[in-house]
Amino acid sequence: MGGHKENPSYQDVCYTDTGHLEVVEVTYDPSKVDYETLAKLFFEIHDPTQTNGQGPDIGKQYLSAIFYNDEEEKKTVEKLIETLKKKGLHVVTKLLPVKEHPFYEAEEYHQDYYTRHHKKPYCHTYTKRFD
Repeated sequence: MGGHKENPSYQDVCYTDTGHLEVVEVTYDPSKVDYETLAKLFFEIHDPTQTNGQGPDIGKQYLSAIFYNDEEEKKTVEKLIETLKKKGLHVVTKLLPVKEHPFYEAEEYHQDYYTRHHKKPYCHTYTKRFD
């Protein structure tokens, strides 16, 4: 998501300059969990201060970003980023509108990576950042 090439392959994203980021599409039921709770979790399960990737995964396609659907979501995330900045974190997470950046599903061989390769997640750890 977020690049300039239509329907890029995983190889395109990793080895050419498409501008896309690896993302996860999250669908949720707002009657069970609110957007702010999910956004807080996003900031707590990855490093929003790492500028060149995530953990050992280095490259432009691994940058921290949130694609928002409307101004309310954008304001919620901006408020959370401001809270983290007040705590001394240099947050580099990009905010981008969904409507300008279509979501492209990765090829089947890249789905469920950890399960398919019998590995444990190695670049995401939980760090409590909000009270």
